[in-house]
Formats: sequence, structure tokens, C-alpha cells
Amino acid sequence: MANEEEQVRELAKAIVNLARKLEVDPRAALEGANQRFARRFRGVERLARERGVDVHTAGLEELDRLWNEIKRREDVST
Repeated sequence: MANEEEQVRELAKAIVNLARKLEVDPRAALEGANQRFARRFRGVERLARERGVDVHTAGLEELDRLWNEIKRREDVST
């Protein structure tokens, strides 16, 4: 477990360094990514409810279909 955590920490440091090199605020980028993820996840939950799908028991394939549909809807609307 510790080795995996260290790998994630190293990856995070590399991403922050890349963001700085690209003159991107890493905190703002992470916050934006978190907001987009949360918005899409809420969309998946809403779409699942509309279709009678229980997100807790749905398989990965079904969840991926819902996720991709929400993502496509966002891409079309932007």
C-alpha cells in the first residue's frame, strides 16, 4: 500500500510541475476537474433514476454508458 501511495504522490508532483511549466494554476485546474466530475456524476445519477437503474447495483458497462451519454450531452451543449 505504501508503495502505491508513494507512486500517486510522485505522479501528483509531476502533474503540478507540468502545470507550472505550462503556466496553468494547478489548484484551479484541479478544482475545475473536480467540479466537472461532480456535475457529470450528478448527471449519471439523474439519468439512472429516470431509467430505473440502481447505480449501486449497475454494472460497470451500464455506468460507462450513462457516463458517456452525459459527457456527450455536455460536449454538444458547449
